[in-house]
Amino acid sequence: MAEYIGAIDIGTSGVRFIIFDHDATTVASAYQEVPLSYPEPGWVEQDPERLVEMTLAVIRAGLARGKIQPTDLAAVGITNQRETTIVWDRSTGRPVYPAIVWQDRRTASRCQELQATEAARMIRARTGLPSDPYFSATKIEWLLENVPGLAARAARNEVLFGTVDTWLLWHLIGEHVTEPTNASRTLLYDIHEGYFDPDLLSLFDIPVDCLPTVQPSLSVFGHTRPDLFGARIPVSGVLGDQQAALFGQTCFTAGEAKATWGTGAFLLMNTGQQPITSEHGLLTTIAYASPDGSPCYALEGSVFVAGAVIQWLRDGLGIIEDAAQSNTLAQAVSSTGNVYFVPALTGLGAPHWDPYARGTILGITRGTRREHIVRAALEGIAYQTYDVVRALEHDTGERLGELRIDGGAARNDFLCQFQSDLLGIPLVRPSILETTALGAAFAAGISIGFWEDLTALRSLYRVEKRYTPLMKEAKRERLLADWARAVERAKDWEREIE
Repeated sequence: MAEYIGAIDIGTSGVRFIIFDHDATTVASAYQEVPLSYPEPGWVEQDPERLVEMTLAVIRAGLARGKIQPTDLAAVGITNQRETTIVWDRSTGRPVYPAIVWQDRRTASRCQELQATEAARMIRARTGLPSDPYFSATKIEWLLENVPGLAARAARNEVLFGTVDTWLLWHLIGEHVTEPTNASRTLLYDIHEGYFDPDLLSLFDIPVDCLPTVQPSLSVFGHTRPDLFGARIPVSGVLGDQQAALFGQTCFTAGEAKATWGTGAFLLMNTGQQPITSEHGLLTTIAYASPDGSPCYALEGSVFVAGAVIQWLRDGLGIIEDAAQSNTLAQAVSSTGNVYFVPALTGLGAPHWDPYARGTILGITRGTRREHIVRAALEGIAYQTYDVVRALEHDTGERLGELRIDGGAARNDFLCQFQSDLLGIPLVRPSILETTALGAAFAAGISIGFWEDLTALRSLYRVEKRYTPLMKEAKRERLLADWARAVERAKDWEREIE
């Protein structure tokens, strides 16, 4: 009998494969960093074929390290970076253009045009999303308009569109499918009716036949091709990365929330069976779809740059050697020296939604050292998270009792404590920080009966550390007021210099 569940986590910065046992303990894992390219300012791309190659490589490496046979896997789940858009040839499976990553801003002017029209209200009402280049529809539209001959090929049903989950499923099981958490991020999917909306497809001139079939998140999508691993492994359970983290944090009850500090920062609150329309710049989205297709909804706040700012300090500025050093440097000084770092390196997401904002460091003096810059960068992650949490609370009318955290930056003790101080509530860090992968494993396992139900999954959740607030209210309010001033100075920057 198969004893393990595998989880593919194909993110923006890397692709990971983790094998879990029945107690949700990690048995083996493998990881490769995914390269990104920036061909023009504001553009972000990846090689779709490399994504597949690296996924297959980490699966094989994980199996080898764990000395596990493919037949020992009861199923494999998938979680992926969302919104990233890929178009490929139906007959050859070859991409027609690099993947346009979710961070890409090339369609900002098109989205600005849409925001001034009645179409923006239709988009928000049906998809729960604003007209922003973050999402897939304007990326597809751009490809149709800018890749020679692509529009004609799409009209002849010769090409396929998909997000990263769809692209990977095509190569693993040979089916053109997706599920609601990813479909709900395309700007084309009606989250209330559960289909790609004909009016939205017409708005962006996208042929429906090029889009994937949508099936429940918690279901069996197919089996891996035998030539890949020598076995037909069930692929069951697919979730967009942030919904997977919510699932992995076992936030199954309305009002429970998590924050994932990965490349970006993503906060999701479970809102149950009823979607809540945000009045504070948040997204109404699908948390997962049960086997019968019924959706559970969530409110989401998306911050474009979180952990990526630490990566930038390392690779761009060279002022730290690795991410772990940021924790030491931040605690080497008692404050930032009134330096504020707004990490809007690819614009501002929720609750501001300003694609023209740019990264800003304010308050530098002759006495500013790298420790202050590093600390300000970490604090910038926490301030952005604070803004989204308050927006969530205003929309729901409920005060959060605690916030569960995960992602690479959640290893940073300084960041975790500062975040708890700002919010004035406990932060809970689980023993497994790769909760995105854990959520994919949970989704895969529950889809095939490896775990019985949601209660069984809750019993597997383990807390590693709990942070409680220590900061005085007066200091908190002063810091937040200065942060708000800094954000205003970062806004609308790119447009001013065009």
